[in-house]
Amino acid sequence: MFESYTDKFLLDRMLEKVDDKMDKREGSIIYDALAPAALELSNFYVALEMVMKEVFGDSASYYYLIKRAAERGVYPQQATNAVCKMSATPSSVTLNAGDRFNLDDLNYSVIGPVADETGKWKIECESDGECGNKETGDLIPIETIEGLETATITGVLIPGEEEEEEEDFRERYFNSFSSKSYGGNKLDYMEKVNSMQGVGGCKPIRAWNGYSPSSMIPDSAVTTWFDQQSSSTLGSGVYTWISNVYNAAMNHLLTTGGTVKIIIINSQFRKPSDTLIQSVQEELDPGYDGEGDGVAPVGHVVNVVGVEETTVNFTFTLTLDSGKTFDDVQSVIETVIESKLTELRQQWSASDGIIIRKSVIESSILSIDGVIDITETMINGSASNLALDIEHIPVLGVVSSGT
Repeated sequence: MFESYTDKFLLDRMLEKVDDKMDKREGSIIYDALAPAALELSNFYVALEMVMKEVFGDSASYYYLIKRAAERGVYPQQATNAVCKMSATPSSVTLNAGDRFNLDDLNYSVIGPVADETGKWKIECESDGECGNKETGDLIPIETIEGLETATITGVLIPGEEEEEEEDFRERYFNSFSSKSYGGNKLDYMEKVNSMQGVGGCKPIRAWNGYSPSSMIPDSAVTTWFDQQSSSTLGSGVYTWISNVYNAAMNHLLTTGGTVKIIIINSQFRKPSDTLIQSVQEELDPGYDGEGDGVAPVGHVVNVVGVEETTVNFTFTLTLDSGKTFDDVQSVIETVIESKLTELRQQWSASDGIIIRKSVIESSILSIDGVIDITETMINGSASNLALDIEHIPVLGVVSSGT
């Protein structure tokens, strides 16, 4: 915007305003007096150019973008530490919070035991980011732990995540202007849950228990039965409780409007662990009672569940280049199919249900070097596309040749 405002340009403009009767040549008093001012003004315009760039979200550098977004309550998502499951033997060994273990160039520290699993422990990677997401690995205690024989990572409970990319953060900042999230609507739940550690996406569903409000209104048979009851027939406590429920239902006050089911997928776009599910539940509605003690509004009874995985097997007949066999291309085919299934899992939260299409799989396989043609494609034993409901995601099973 101000590129042309150089010191020479400004000096020439300033000299133009001086009477021509004055000596304006280089080295003259007027020239030497105006030249330093022109240089300082040119520096001012350079700074002004920077200010104009940094005050707008679409051109601001990361540092000033953070400041700009903070005005709308939008903050960059920081890198998080992975929490893994460790199996220790013997199962009776006692570990303490803070006990440290090493795996290659990573260190992990004990958080505490895994609920209802003897000999299983939650350990947190001391390095943030995805590097700590180890599914397996033999751990070495950094300091001697009495009675410990072996320690092994057996899975990821809460995946660690990298710091949010600058352009992703910029997009999220601009989306905040058009977002209609408010007071526990779908977008509000999605924004809050998706920002939690280890969560890669979610689906909020109203009335998760399937009941409609009208089905809770007592009919004549129920009314007749209730009229025959008393504290003597049911007991004082039971009768008081049933009376409250009955009167609330009769007055149309007993509804399912505040029940919400949240289905989540982890940040690796796989089925979440029970630990992650419980962590999200604690954030949203810790008492599972709608009291508003978490992020969820008062009156919203929230039930957090994980997306389920459906194993998908593929069979097809291939025509290959001369000299090639199915064993030669099988690993490449599995990699290509896994890539397509990963894309579908990444799109799960924004879809109404995943569909694995034969045409997409066949097209991907035909792009592999050495594959000439593909026929008789079967997905889980069917020649049709495979449609999954909103609570399921696909994971690769067996890939085989029909020949």
